[in-house]
Amino acid sequence: MDVTSQEVQEDLDTPPAAPRAARTGRPLSTSALAGRLASRYSVIGIWVAMIAVYAAAEPGVFLTEGTFQTIFGSQQALVFLTMALLCTVCVGEFVDLSVPAVFGFSATILPVLVVEHGWGVWPAAVVAVLGALVVGVVNGLLVVVVGVNTIVVTLGMGTFLGGISLWLSHLNTVSGLPTGFGRIALYTVCGLPISFYYGVVLVTGFAYLLAYTPLGRHIRFVGANREVSRLSGIRVNRIRFGSFVASGALCGVGAVIAVAALGGFNPTTSDTLLLPTFASVFLGTAIVVPGRFNPIGTFIGIYFLATGILGLQLLGLEAWVSSVFYGGVLVAAVTIATLLRRRSS
Repeated sequence: MDVTSQEVQEDLDTPPAAPRAARTGRPLSTSALAGRLASRYSVIGIWVAMIAVYAAAEPGVFLTEGTFQTIFGSQQALVFLTMALLCTVCVGEFVDLSVPAVFGFSATILPVLVVEHGWGVWPAAVVAVLGALVVGVVNGLLVVVVGVNTIVVTLGMGTFLGGISLWLSHLNTVSGLPTGFGRIALYTVCGLPISFYYGVVLVTGFAYLLAYTPLGRHIRFVGANREVSRLSGIRVNRIRFGSFVASGALCGVGAVIAVAALGGFNPTTSDTLLLPTFASVFLGTAIVVPGRFNPIGTFIGIYFLATGILGLQLLGLEAWVSSVFYGGVLVAAVTIATLLRRRSS
């Protein structure tokens, strides 16, 4: 192994977020430790403060079981979408604009096959997931093998799939799935639908893969520097291609769960998922591991945003507040985390 490969392997084997004290052997000072904790968990602190404000403003409305269930029981589609986006973001493909459209395409196939063509619900679900998987393969081939710009491919693919979905559904909501199918998403465990726990398992597994497996280290390293990754022997293009395939698969599985919960789907709703997906993923860079895309931070970011929007709506604000909140809080939270991180370093 040459010198370059040795240096790269050492970098892969060393946790990239290791504290300076761990590298030098000197303990962190109290102020440095406080700054490090603040940079990691400042958004969580803002979340707690936000809950306290809403609780004081609407004491008999916000702090109720129904509010809790609304916040944590209605974001499963967004969890799968953000994890799908993270698949490509973590390898350096930052702008996959097709994720919501792939989700909507798969979610449209399922009810159309069942309701309009008489398919069984499970064969239709398999076809829906395969459809999303095929889109992921096509995206990967165009970006990785052919070398087309990611924005061009995913923007065009998203628009194309949006049109196909509208054609398949005849511009209408397609509903009428068997009631029993909804149990895979709506079965209640400890007051929350089981689909919430699907998201927890997905996020935990993704975080474990990135943090504790060789594949996870390679994914992070490819996202940091592709050329050096190639010199170290990592199969960069295979990992990039696999990220698009995995993204498509997660969109398909998430779509099946969402359709089961709703009993049908309207493809126009997928357009509204683009901003929440990107806002949650980028907000996640200000949580737990500042400056790095990470599943747990993204998961927290989803429910942070859901809490803020629901609280404002309970205070009587109109529907436009969601767009304002997604954009404004994202910029503010990331700015605060960045400043705190600079101070702690």
